[in-house]
Amino acid sequence: MRTTSGRAGCRGECARIFEGLSPQVVEKIRGMSRTLHYPKGEIIFQEGERAFGLYVVCEGKVKLAKHAPHGKTQILKLLGPGEILGEETMFDRDVYTAYARTLEDSTLHFLEREPLLDLLHRHPEVALRFIRKLAQEIKGFQDKLLETSYEGSLERLSRLLLLMAYKYGMETDRGLDVGVELTRQELAELAGVSTETAIRILSRLRDRGFIALEGHRIYILDPESLNELVEPFLVTLQENVL
Repeated sequence: MRTTSGRAGCRGECARIFEGLSPQVVEKIRGMSRTLHYPKGEIIFQEGERAFGLYVVCEGKVKLAKHAPHGKTQILKLLGPGEILGEETMFDRDVYTAYARTLEDSTLHFLEREPLLDLLHRHPEVALRFIRKLAQEIKGFQDKLLETSYEGSLERLSRLLLLMAYKYGMETDRGLDVGVELTRQELAELAGVSTETAIRILSRLRDRGFIALEGHRIYILDPESLNELVEPFLVTLQENVL
């Protein structure tokens, strides 16, 4: 990890939670921010590590994951530019209950807790944004719990591909690139299925002409048919729940 100047002079105000704030508040956010660069695959913080603030993702993508029993891992969510990481520990001064690792070269901005809490006290409109953000997180994880309880692996993995494409995807000559390169194990951890099941389902979707596979890159060829697999069970798409 190394300190950098950030891209285009951004100092953390690129977070969607800070959009539309007054120039005075934005300047305070910039003043308390430290810009950090992490190469692909580097740990940002460890599970059980004491938390001192939160991070804003400016460039790149990050996964938040938790170690499960028997050496397993569950990816809780993916984060991209404009999203915040570590807000769950902002108010209780607790340790991180999950770990964060970059999926590609990434630039983040670190905002230390105490100056940020002081900002929330002085500017209630910013505090209300954090409350709404945390409420969205709760609703999103409730939806994911319901999905895990009542849906099969095919539906869960199909929805995951659609959500990634919705959030990060881009049209290409090959098809709709989902925009995130994950190993089959990481894809399984995010969908809450076994690696073997994820591989089998991807092959099934490929054989039906719904997707194309190119290494870790996945292209959606028939989003309408893929959507039909998940249509009966709607999960709200909230920021930071993917």
